Amino acid sequence: MQLKVKSIGLTGAALMLGAAIGGCAVAAYPQPHMFAARRALLAARHQLAIAAHNKGGHRLAALNAVNAALVQVNQGIRVGAYR
Repeated sequence: MQLKVKSIGLTGAALMLGAAIGGCAVAAYPQPHMFAARRALLAARHQLAIAAHNKGGHRLAALNAVNAALVQVNQGIRVGAYR
């Protein structure tokens, strides 16, 4: 009987911990489109960084624009986390 009570207690604790972790994951990810945009910008930045450098300055301008967009998206994610 003692073992069964401990087992139920441990199972309950594991379920509560799982719910807490799962709840945190959902609460920390309320902006799927912003995070998708961030991933796309990071991929674009990587592609621009490895592209050949002979683009008449346009590759560098695009890289700067992507970096500026990343700053804005990150700020939007931070602001959105509090609203």
